[in-house]
Amino acid sequence: MPPQNIESFIQSISFLVLNPIISILFGAAFIVFLWGIIEYFWQSESEEARTRGGKHVTWGLIGMFVMFAAFVIVRIIATTIGSDLPVGNFAPY
Repeated sequence: MPPQNIESFIQSISFLVLNPIISILFGAAFIVFLWGIIEYFWQSESEEARTRGGKHVTWGLIGMFVMFAAFVIVRIIATTIGSDLPVGNFAPY
């Protein structure tokens, strides 16, 4: 029965630690992305503001991609070791 204990431990770590952290960081990257779009269009007469907005959009997209990739890597690792993690469910049941 040790594989079930290891599997349960990995599921708990994934659901209680990794998924919330990834979700929060993804949300932060999305907010930076949206702020960049707002800044780019709101102050479109200022070249400096458009440049800064473009950088925020770029870094927001990079952040969202990295967080999505982290989620996929966690899923691949869990699947590889035989853990059956439900997709999109944040409860450890």
